Amino acid sequence: MIKAVFWDFGGVITSSPFESFNRFEANNRLPENFLRTVNSTNPDNNAWAKLEKTEVGIEEFSDLFLEESKALGHPVPGKEVIALLKGEVRPQMIKALNIIKDKMIQACLTNNIQAMDKEFEGNVSASGKHNEIMELFDFVIESSKENVRKPDPKFYLLACKRANIEPAEAIFLDDLGINLKPARELGMKTIKVIEPDIALKELESYLPFEIL
Repeated sequence: MIKAVFWDFGGVITSSPFESFNRFEANNRLPENFLRTVNSTNPDNNAWAKLEKTEVGIEEFSDLFLEESKALGHPVPGKEVIALLKGEVRPQMIKALNIIKDKMIQACLTNNIQAMDKEFEGNVSASGKHNEIMELFDFVIESSKENVRKPDPKFYLLACKRANIEPAEAIFLDDLGINLKPARELGMKTIKVIEPDIALKELESYLPFEIL
């Protein structure tokens, strides 16, 4: 029996930052998907991983990312990448969140950045200017506060513990397969979000009520 719906934020509730990454790459004559390549190189200990676990601040991240991208052939300051994270809110997802609220446990599981720099004040990937959306969740698991990030299984187990459920009683939506795999191995139902309407149709198939 499904008792909880767990949502990623960027790329699920909002449009994917990868779209902004690709526009930046095109405008700066970088290879397509170059920024994703930097982020996926040494993914457990690179600049991005350290920032999302609050092991480094924005300035140190910016310098580390610059070094990593330079080593791959195209130097890019990390601050320029941070500015690309904000996506556009997907209204159909907000509708679903509102319908599910109070019917089931609902949580946001996000790898995010708690920036102290005034230029990037607030939670860059999640709450920030999305406070009204965040109120639709019973709780939020944030990498920047828990010092653990997806795809570490501990991240998902923490969410289940907070929801007081077993992994098999949850559905998890994310736009990245690498984040879905460990959740699925723990026993969660998983949905990869590429087209929002298709993902919601799949989600609805697990629920005892309509969301579309």
